[in-house]
Amino acid sequence: MDGLSAVQARITEIQARFQPVAAASTSSAGWASAARAAGLTGSASVDTWSAAGGSASESAVVSEAQKYLGVPYLWGGTDPSKGLDCSGFTKLVYGNLGIELPRTSSQQATAGTAVASLATARPGDLVFFDHSSSRAGIDHVGIYIGNGQMVAAPQAGESVKVQAVGSPTLIRRVLPEATAATTAPAVGGGRLAGVPYADLFTRSASKHGMDPSLLAAVAEQESGFDSSAVSPAGAQGLMQFMPATAKGLGVNALDPGAAIDGAAKYLSSLTKQFGSTELALAAYNAGPGTVSRYGGIPPYPETQNYVRSVMSKAEAYR
Repeated sequence: MDGLSAVQARITEIQARFQPVAAASTSSAGWASAARAAGLTGSASVDTWSAAGGSASESAVVSEAQKYLGVPYLWGGTDPSKGLDCSGFTKLVYGNLGIELPRTSSQQATAGTAVASLATARPGDLVFFDHSSSRAGIDHVGIYIGNGQMVAAPQAGESVKVQAVGSPTLIRRVLPEATAATTAPAVGGGRLAGVPYADLFTRSASKHGMDPSLLAAVAEQESGFDSSAVSPAGAQGLMQFMPATAKGLGVNALDPGAAIDGAAKYLSSLTKQFGSTELALAAYNAGPGTVSRYGGIPPYPETQNYVRSVMSKAEAYR
C-alpha cells in the first residue's frame, strides 16, 4: 500500500469510528466524546519512535499526523479534544515524538533546516505559507506526507485533513538527519547555535570561503532574520537583495537557503574585488560602483554605520 492509499484508508477508519457520534460532534462536548472514543489524547505510543536513538522517523511523523484527521479547526487550539489550529497541530505532532517546536507558524518557520524545493521535500517536512494579503510573513503550516500532499488544520469551519500542498512559501526539515554526525561542526564556540538559519550560514560560508559569523551578522543587520522582509526600496528577503541583484546571482531572495548562499557568493566576490571585509560590506550596502568611485568606504553615514554595525555583530558571534 503506497503512502496516499494508507492516508485514505486512515480517513475511512477515522470516519467509521466517528459515525456513531457524528451528530453530536458539532458541539465541543460531542467532539470531546468522539475524540476520547478515537483515542485522540495527544500522547504518543511507543510505535511512533524509530529504533535509532529514539529519534522520530518520517513514517512516524506521518502516522502521528494521521491520528488527528477529523479534529476540528480551533483558532489558538492546542488540545485535540477541543480543536487545533495549524501550528497547534504541528507542535502537538512533533511534541509527541520528542521534538519541541515553537508555538506559532512564523516561529516554526525558523526551526530545523531549509529544504530547497518541493521536489526535494521528504515526508515529515514542514511546509509554510503566506496566505495573508494584508500582512507579510508566514501564517500557515502543514506537514508534508509525500506525493504532493500534506496534513494540515486549514481554517475555521474545517477539520484536520489531507490536502494538496500547492506552492509553499518555505519548507523546513526538523527531523534529525541520519548524517548529522558528519555535518560541519559548530563555529564560533557555539555562539551561532541559537541563531536562526545557523546551519545555512555555516554551510554556505564553508562553500564560498566566508566567515559564517559575518553572514549571520549581515542577515541580522539587513532583515533581523526575517526571510519575508521587504524594504521600502524593494529589497527582499533575509539578505535584502534588490530584485536585479538576486536575478544576476540566480537566486530567489525570499528563499532563505538560496539567499544565504547567494550572499556568501556575492560577499566572497566583493572581498576579492576590494581586498577587505570592510570594503566588501560597504559595496554590499552602497554598491560596488560607489566604493570604486570613492576609492574606499563612501562618506555616507548610513554605509559607514552599516559597516561598523555588521563588523561588531560578527565579532559577537565568534
